[in-house]
Amino acid sequence: MTTKPKAKKYRIRRSEGAAAQAKPAAPAQPAAHASGDGAPKPAVQSAAANVADVLQKEPMMFDNGSDDGFGDQTFRTDGAAAVAADPAEAEKPQTPAEAIDAIRREGLTGRQLRMARRVAQKQGLAPVSDFDAVRLLREKGIDPFKRANMLELVAKDQPSTPATTGDAKPQLPSTVTQKPQVPSTQVITEDQRAKDIMAIQKDIAKRRRRRATLLMIRLAIFVLLPTFVAGYYYYAVATPMYATKSEFIIQTAEPSSAGQLGGLFSGTGLATSQDSITVQGYLQSRDAMIRLDEDEGFKDHFAQPQVDALQRIEVDGTNEDAYKLYKKHVKIGYDPTEGVIKMEVSAADPATSALFSERLIDYAEERVDQLTARLRGDQMDGAEQSRRDAEAKMIAAQQRIVELQEKLGVLSPESEVQAVFGQITQLESELLSERISLQTTLENQRPNQAKVSASRNKIAQLESLIEEKRAQLTESNANTGSLARISGELLVAQADLEVRQGLLAQAEAQFEAARLEANRQVRYLSVGVTPVAPDEPTYPRAFENTVLAFLIFCAIYLMVSLTSSILREQV
Repeated sequence: MTTKPKAKKYRIRRSEGAAAQAKPAAPAQPAAHASGDGAPKPAVQSAAANVADVLQKEPMMFDNGSDDGFGDQTFRTDGAAAVAADPAEAEKPQTPAEAIDAIRREGLTGRQLRMARRVAQKQGLAPVSDFDAVRLLREKGIDPFKRANMLELVAKDQPSTPATTGDAKPQLPSTVTQKPQVPSTQVITEDQRAKDIMAIQKDIAKRRRRRATLLMIRLAIFVLLPTFVAGYYYYAVATPMYATKSEFIIQTAEPSSAGQLGGLFSGTGLATSQDSITVQGYLQSRDAMIRLDEDEGFKDHFAQPQVDALQRIEVDGTNEDAYKLYKKHVKIGYDPTEGVIKMEVSAADPATSALFSERLIDYAEERVDQLTARLRGDQMDGAEQSRRDAEAKMIAAQQRIVELQEKLGVLSPESEVQAVFGQITQLESELLSERISLQTTLENQRPNQAKVSASRNKIAQLESLIEEKRAQLTESNANTGSLARISGELLVAQADLEVRQGLLAQAEAQFEAARLEANRQVRYLSVGVTPVAPDEPTYPRAFENTVLAFLIFCAIYLMVSLTSSILREQV
């Protein structure tokens, strides 16, 4: 693809008569200052100046490689005129540097220089620059700007197949063949310029009006028409709906003696936020919708013929269709800062709307009560079972003591042991007295033998009784056993009874604590705003919904327009 040439110097061709009358020694004047007879004329000078002005403002496009835009016209440069004026100097040989300097002063265009280089390459020359290419061609006797040479150059530039091409030569960019756009010699007057400007302004205004008209048509089709349809539906077709609003909170039975950390959030909504979120999810679930339909006929109410088509469901419609409509007409919100659940239920008549709202509040209260029922039941069941086991074991320990007492015939082993020890002490006291008496008797010179024998027999009997009493404490008989064994069994049974009594007291304390904890786990649903049937329809909000529809359609149109514009620019 060729570069658009920008002509800096323009010369008008001399006529043959003027060339013959010109002085040989004088340098050639610019063509813009000479006429056909050699005398300058103002009209010619004005035309040349206008042409030069137009060509300086409008770049020429010479995309045709076979023509330079001037046809078969030839231009004489200053150097050529000087040669024609002075034949002696023309015959004088010039060095390559002087010849290149003279060619540079001719004011050749960039396109002419590039064409000269291409002609030189076709002729097999090796120029070092574009001006050197012009010099070499002229020395060889070839005019690089001759039309026949240019046509020959274009004919040789035709693409050839690799099979016919013998040697590789530099391939230059191809040119696009177009009609030559020669500079116009027409002089544009002020009136013509004003007319052209007016025509351009009218064309711009016409295109702006056309674009504005197309924009208005598109806006009317894609924005105004859908908005009109939406407004017509909201104002004339939509069935009025009555909304009943209610508010309730979930409270706990926290005692006033709660700890500092435990009672920090007891009065806020954070204490029951989990229960409130659970209740909110339940009221928005399919389970609540199915219960409401079974109890109050939710589907039948919205299947009535007076309900518009967009809000009406079929009589035998599926639960999914009913659930979609349920989510639109039952709106529940939860405020975590205050812990308040806000509910809005809308229906085709106010009484039904209030009835639906009351039913949903009842469902919420049941769900709240069921949230902690299992926890409270498990706590109470565990404490009750522990108390019953401790009580049964305590009764068994008491029964064991009674059986031992009946079996051994001992009411109290301590009293029995104390009685035996008392008897032994008394017998030992009598034995000591008797020994003292015998010793006193034996100290006489002639003791009474009968008295001595009686004392000795009494001492032997006392010793025998003492041994029997001591044997009664340690040795066991065939029926009851020893008193020590009986006392040990009774002591073990009494110790077991004391342990069972302690466990029973602990189980009783745990049962009471579990009962208190269960009572504290109870949740209560307190209704702050009671459902009241409205006397005017709440929905549809025709004006607000129409404006919202207009804004939505405008946004969609703007997004589509921007996207299409960007894609069109990219493509």
